[in-house]
Amino acid sequence: MKFEILDISGDAGIRAYGDKCEDAFVNAGIGMYSLITDLDKIKEGQDIEIEAKGDSSEGLLVAYLNELIFRFDTYGFVGKRIEMDFFSLQHSAYYIKAKVRGEEFDPDRHERRLLVKAATYHNIRVQKINDKCEVEVVFDI
Repeated sequence: MKFEILDISGDAGIRAYGDKCEDAFVNAGIGMYSLITDLDKIKEGQDIEIEAKGDSSEGLLVAYLNELIFRFDTYGFVGKRIEMDFFSLQHSAYYIKAKVRGEEFDPDRHERRLLVKAATYHNIRVQKINDKCEVEVVFDI
């Protein structure tokens, strides 16, 4: 399992997994997009590049997800696949550069699920567990 949706009263959350934290971040992004629409109907016809910086691993996760939300809110872009070009969780260098493949949201073809407003710091977690990485984030909806 790459991610699971957390049912939180009044909000929504994602718990994502990966062999590396890079993978868990990718899966958190895909999980967030699945809150917005049915990803089976998204075509991979367009690429965008994003960058995010943070002051901690948790701060980087919030910045990264909020950048994806910004791209959806501003341009209607929904991703189906995320590839990390650069990923660093080194002290003082918390940084992501990624390519996101997807398309613009089309209300005639795409189901509208939740209106995700922002990733929050509420109960946020980036943690190594038994040589795997697990992240958890709550979204304002």
